Amino acid sequence: MSFTSDTKRELMDIEHENDCCKVASLSALLAINGYLSLSSEGMRLVFQTSSLPLARKTIQSLKGLYPVEVQVITKQGVRLKKQNQYLMVVKDKVTRIVRELGLMDEESGYAKAIDDAVVMKECCQRAYLRGAFLASGSINHPRSSSYHLEISVEHESYAKDLRDLMNEFDFKAKTLRKKQRAIVYIKDSEKIGDFLRFIGASNALFSFEDERIKRDFINSITRVMNMEIANQNKTFAAADRQLKEIAVLENLLDVDTLPKSMREAMYLRKKFPEASLSELSELSEEHLQRKISKSALNHRFRNVSQKAAEALEAYYEEG
Repeated sequence: MSFTSDTKRELMDIEHENDCCKVASLSALLAINGYLSLSSEGMRLVFQTSSLPLARKTIQSLKGLYPVEVQVITKQGVRLKKQNQYLMVVKDKVTRIVRELGLMDEESGYAKAIDDAVVMKECCQRAYLRGAFLASGSINHPRSSSYHLEISVEHESYAKDLRDLMNEFDFKAKTLRKKQRAIVYIKDSEKIGDFLRFIGASNALFSFEDERIKRDFINSITRVMNMEIANQNKTFAAADRQLKEIAVLENLLDVDTLPKSMREAMYLRKKFPEASLSELSELSEEHLQRKISKSALNHRFRNVSQKAAEALEAYYEEG
């Protein structure tokens, strides 16, 4: 089972105590996965889903709020891995249902906006967003390479209303157009966790946060290791350059004529070819009977570098 499926299964087990919340949740389900159709028998309200548990929950909600018969039609998937589609058809009291669920706007048409009357209270807003996620929501597994929660809808105007409703609770939701659908999405991992908490997906939230903490911890360790490797590589490169410059001086000059400070630095580097400046500073106390600071060593190696460059220049001029 996917993380999305697990989350939806948990949400479907939530029972709404108030009728207003039942209305809000059912309104979201029918707004996103429902439509109106005309037949010889008149207006029909159709709800379509590939999830049999969601189909059962929707039928239960409809019959709980309205005494209507619901016809169920199964469309077999014809292509490979194509899921069956379940259509729930309501023929009675369609006008009343559509009106009370706030699904029809006289100007824009069916389910192109969220009716404010349906989401007046916070409990109803929670129920509405829960229904919206059940209808067409998805969430990446927190072990994936990126955090992403989205709800796919048909109309852009409805997507903007849904985004605005989510952002009343600072979920930082955004919208985009993807093929023939409008997408409302959240990318911020903390806001995804807040959304799961808000709609009541407690178990999914715990799993999400647990995986997120593990992933963030591993990423932090990786960053530290990469930084240490980069620093070590810089140390090795600097030490290798210094050893080459020391070899130049030993081959082209009488080392005994060099200042004592330079000879001391050269001695330490040759004795400890892979040590960092900080390590050489600590080692100097043992091997030179006095501690030479890191900055002093850095200055001495700059002098070694300059002297080696001058020696090479003189060598080539003489040659």
